[in-house]
Amino acid sequence: MTNPSATYDDILRCARSLLIEGGYNGFSYADIAKVVGIRNASIHHHFPTKSELVRTLVARYRQEAEAGIAALERQVADPADQLRGYVGYWEACIVDASAPLCLCALLASQIPVLPEEITLEVRAHFRTFSAWLTSLLERGARQGSLHFTGTAKTEAEAFLAGVHGAMLSARAYGDPRMFGVITRPLLERLTIRN
Repeated sequence: MTNPSATYDDILRCARSLLIEGGYNGFSYADIAKVVGIRNASIHHHFPTKSELVRTLVARYRQEAEAGIAALERQVADPADQLRGYVGYWEACIVDASAPLCLCALLASQIPVLPEEITLEVRAHFRTFSAWLTSLLERGARQGSLHFTGTAKTEAEAFLAGVHGAMLSARAYGDPRMFGVITRPLLERLTIRN
């Protein structure tokens, strides 16, 4: 007999991969069933609707991202090094194709067609990262390791947009190295005193 929790996790893993490849409307339960090797009814047992499946997936993604922030905060003291670590994490994921795009960045581009419950999760993800980056920039400015001219909030939003834009450019050009080409100047602007 199949382990229900393993099937649940397999469905979420598959849905995540399919979302990154084709977006919200780019997959169906039939696609998941084919990859996971189960029937559509089994997916409906765990996730009655596609919106519930994707909302659950985004909520789990947010938990993983928040755990990643917490680990970075524990392991790296200097705010500039934390910023480099955040960018380095994404650069490695894009280069090795383990996570070629932030799931929430992808879904943010599709908000006009997303169910409200998914949109709320995506917006919460952006708010979490904006708050963390704002705090990080404020600490870095106080400690002298980060430098910027605007407010920490404005710089955080611009940095987050730059990182997400670099992900999209890497995908658009079909060249994972584009991520680093774009993000290196973003980091230098914040870490090198003018």
